[in-house]
Amino acid sequence: MEQLPISYAVLSGDGSHGGHSAHGRTKQALFNLIPPAYLVAITAFWGLAPKWLVEAPWTLTVVTSLITLSVLGLEWINERHAGWRMNRREFFTDLFYVVLGTTAISWASTRLAEDPLKALKTSLGISTEWAMHLPFLVQVAMVVFIIEFGQYWMHRLMHNSTPFWLTHAPHHHITQLNAAKGYVGNPIELFLISLSLLALFDLPLAAVFCGVNVLGSISTFAHANVRADPPKVYSLFFTTIRHHSLHHSTDYESTRCNYANSLILLDRLFGTYREGEASVVGQDDLKRLSIREQFAFPFRPLIERIKSPIA
Repeated sequence: MEQLPISYAVLSGDGSHGGHSAHGRTKQALFNLIPPAYLVAITAFWGLAPKWLVEAPWTLTVVTSLITLSVLGLEWINERHAGWRMNRREFFTDLFYVVLGTTAISWASTRLAEDPLKALKTSLGISTEWAMHLPFLVQVAMVVFIIEFGQYWMHRLMHNSTPFWLTHAPHHHITQLNAAKGYVGNPIELFLISLSLLALFDLPLAAVFCGVNVLGSISTFAHANVRADPPKVYSLFFTTIRHHSLHHSTDYESTRCNYANSLILLDRLFGTYREGEASVVGQDDLKRLSIREQFAFPFRPLIERIKSPIA
């Protein structure tokens, strides 16, 4: 595993010392503020948006798409590593998974998890009406914590149990990071990581959508090939590319840290936080999997057993 010191943040993606000039230092200082600025902008939008806009079926999709596309654009302006630069093959693979996540995976999560939870909540007479009267920022914080807490433990399970690891490993076979890579993975894993208990809570749509976009923005920057190192107070609570690139290290044991997709604070609290950064990512000698191989990966042991000759 190739780890880079913290001071690597002053280097440009191609190894030039772009931060040595006054212009370079100013540009880098501004880029370091972009991830927290996104969170402020997202929260302001959903907190101030009129009801008709919040409840429109297309609003969440549009805002989510704008976050991903804008961060992809930032990669071209101030990339972190030239080796992670987007190419045609990566673009179309990522596009496939973005569409898969927003259609089939979203549908499965709603029908197989969220709707049954809501029905159970109703049948048991569970009510959290009190949550509807909390301040907006507290409601958003609840959404972020409830979703991320479940994802942290599911993600941690995937790295510590072979059957679950087989579903998650395709995500670790990616050999570069960029803003859309959070969508890439085996469909079973994508479904499992989407599960949460949020449906058991009564919360306004604006707070739910805001929380979803806050998590998505943090995770997008945590996968993005953008040379941005947010202020320490941000990286104390939220996952950054430094944290997550280390999680994508090239050997399995080194991936067993920094499980939080968005709230690195959970890793700090539960003892799974590790400092550092990696510029080379991937598994199995950096073997990149095709979409077909990613889909088949969890079943490889079974397929190999069937193909092996009977002794």
